[in-house]
Amino acid sequence: MPITRRALLGATAAATSASLLGVRAAHANAIPLGQLSSYLNSIQTAESPFTQINSDGTVSTGTVYIHRPGRVRFDYDGDDLMVMAGGGQVAIFDGRASGPPEQYPLRETPLRIILQRNVNLGQSGMVSEHSFDGTSTRVVARDPERPNIGTITMVFTPNPIELRQWIITDEGGARTTVVLGALEQGGSIPARYFSIPQEITARNGG
Repeated sequence: MPITRRALLGATAAATSASLLGVRAAHANAIPLGQLSSYLNSIQTAESPFTQINSDGTVSTGTVYIHRPGRVRFDYDGDDLMVMAGGGQVAIFDGRASGPPEQYPLRETPLRIILQRNVNLGQSGMVSEHSFDGTSTRVVARDPERPNIGTITMVFTPNPIELRQWIITDEGGARTTVVLGALEQGGSIPARYFSIPQEITARNGG
């Protein structure tokens, strides 16, 4: 199934009405936003297997590589499909499509919230829900400077804090869920994994 930029990252999606209702009261056992921000800021490099559940019910798997700030790469299993963010841009490389990769600014996706240099979930207007379901802490956030690009829901487990999944919701209520496996931090990831020009050159036989 072709992966559109909206399906994967929520780019250019409008904020849902639920995200505009104000922050819901946090459960007493929810991990504080300050601790969650510190945890995200502690991530420099990380990789994990992932399962992506698309809004139409189809499922994709692969490996995600993260290099904060501003860099991420999704390699999909069994498919010539890869999504890369680097240099302030996102590019979708689809081997089934002709022509150059689709590109757009990273700032147009709510995934930027966890990739920015200084994550501050306590920033005014960012978090619309902070809750605890008995097992995990759920945070719904949007970029307060770009409230019309969609929302990201992050799910964390405690002791130690770990990001387990995120969910992008678009203006029509369609959701794309990325479920992470064990997030391995601190490894060395080649710089070329996040270089859009290098990937274009390699695919063109350069």
